[in-house]
Amino acid sequence: MDFGVLMFMTDYAMPAPALAQALEERGFESLWVPEHSHIPLSRKTPFPGGGDLPKQYYDAMDPFVMLSAAAAVTKKLKLGTGVCLVIQRDTIQTAKAVASLDQVSGGRFLFGIGGGWNQDEMEDHGTVYATRFKKMREQIEAMREIWTKSKPEYHGETVDFPPMMTWPKPVQNPLPVIVGGAFPHAARRAVRYGNGWAPIAGRAPYGDIQDYLPKFKAMLSEAGRKFEDVPITLMGGGDDVDALKRYRDMGVVRWVAMLPAEGADATLPQLDRWAQIIRQVNG
Repeated sequence: MDFGVLMFMTDYAMPAPALAQALEERGFESLWVPEHSHIPLSRKTPFPGGGDLPKQYYDAMDPFVMLSAAAAVTKKLKLGTGVCLVIQRDTIQTAKAVASLDQVSGGRFLFGIGGGWNQDEMEDHGTVYATRFKKMREQIEAMREIWTKSKPEYHGETVDFPPMMTWPKPVQNPLPVIVGGAFPHAARRAVRYGNGWAPIAGRAPYGDIQDYLPKFKAMLSEAGRKFEDVPITLMGGGDDVDALKRYRDMGVVRWVAMLPAEGADATLPQLDRWAQIIRQVNG
């Protein structure tokens, strides 16, 4: 099982280049960066984690800028958005940003996507909350046309454009689109148009992977897809070695440790501890 780290990139967190180098040196597979363009002062939808919204949500830097900086100083580390709120972004411009990052990283980008939870935030971008997931599906379908066709076009209900020409194309084909979110709805989206699924371990309404994994495999089978075609990236904060070994044995391909946005003095000891855990889990 591969291991990654997710951290909000802020002006008080460990800088992305230094963090990426530290991860690569310690044998981590990937770095994941979340996204929030802004946080409105109003709140139509509660924070899924419960309680007050943590400061790092207000302070998040742009994930594509941060991951590009990380790509420039690493050679093997994979670089993921965890997650990119595509429903708040222009489809054509985001397709170019994704392809550009995959090019400059030499094919190391993992496109984690999600529909988000903050209704006020997405409405500021002109996104309709009730139809955000339809928009997300159409955006990904349209981006795949852009990434793979010399003269792409797409005609959906919310995403629509005539034939165009745009480069670069990603190095990876297919470029991995990993759908974030809880069972069953996000799992269905991953089955329909994803190259992976990324639930959060333990947090409500996610539940325990032991409960939903058989149902997820049944969904894949009904859709004519294989489990290895839509692998699970499990996000979480726990460091229980026995639990991580169980996840590994269940077929989870990647565990992403969610660390707070802190400086190097606080972060490096955590990375050292996780490096020991990786060796315990993988031998």
